[in-house]
Amino acid sequence: MVSLLSFIIVIGICVVSHEMGHYLMARWRGVQVHEFSFGMGPALWSRRKGETLWAVRALPIGGFVRLEGMEGAEDVPNETDTPDPSRSFPVKKPWERFVILAGGAFFNIILAWFLTAALLMFYGVMDFKTPVVGNVMPGYPAQQMGLQQGDRILSVGGMAVTEWGDIRKNLQLMKTEKVTVKLERAGETLVFNATIPFSKKDNARLLGIQPARVQYGFIGAFSHALTYCWQMSVEILKGFWMLITGTQKGDMAGPVGIAVMAGDAAKQGFWTFISFLAVINLNLGLLNLFPFPALDGGRLIFVTGEMISGKKFPEVWENRIHYAGFMLLLALIAMVTWKDLQRLFKL
Repeated sequence: MVSLLSFIIVIGICVVSHEMGHYLMARWRGVQVHEFSFGMGPALWSRRKGETLWAVRALPIGGFVRLEGMEGAEDVPNETDTPDPSRSFPVKKPWERFVILAGGAFFNIILAWFLTAALLMFYGVMDFKTPVVGNVMPGYPAQQMGLQQGDRILSVGGMAVTEWGDIRKNLQLMKTEKVTVKLERAGETLVFNATIPFSKKDNARLLGIQPARVQYGFIGAFSHALTYCWQMSVEILKGFWMLITGTQKGDMAGPVGIAVMAGDAAKQGFWTFISFLAVINLNLGLLNLFPFPALDGGRLIFVTGEMISGKKFPEVWENRIHYAGFMLLLALIAMVTWKDLQRLFKL
């Protein structure tokens, strides 16, 4: 139940954010918006405000914004919704259509940035640069040695420590279980000796400490969040490329996989869930910009070609290409969902 509820919340926020991007850009450029829907299938709830019908549908997967002049917009959802061809999507200039199409992915990425900034501002992030102890884990050598929160590690096994990663690196270089740890506490230098056995389970020597958590002010949070999102985007794109080229094996998660991960994140706490939500929005935004038919990125390719050549690609053929891409996406989602079910139920 936790996984299902968490999944609906995650998908709801991601989809509403994405479609809101399309909606606001369309309104900005004067395009008539017939409908804004969250979910697919029959409508469970709907209300008309102005010329737009706002609806929640039965299947909480996906959503859409129905714009005048786009395929499917001829299915007017209400008799009071009178089409206005002068405000249709196709008659807009190429750059305006580009902005409307890119608005969804842009809003997902912006939301990921804001969520990351909130995380850094109100909860903080582990400082993996400064070798300062933030937490001493019970049952590990660090607790037996008497290490305390706020201790600054100076060396491990006689090897200098300048950043947090050096602690683990130095421990792995040790040829003996007898380890000397030098640290600074309240301006005083202390030396501790401990026995740190090699853990076959973790394939490492574990001291049993965690880094300190650092929080940022308003400007610092948004600045560092931008850096984090950029670095994460690079890693996401690298991962996608490796999967596509086959240089690295990996599994994609479908709706079932996302539901399981969302539930796990929710169980670990509010800020873990916020972190997961930021990552999912960033993934969704970047994925939608891929130049694949039916995705926003695929549609942007046609608009970009029009801006460069000055000629519009035949609409009937563009729709056919996007339809083929949509069918491929459905097949991919079905395949990924089946793999998710196999992992979940160990089939």
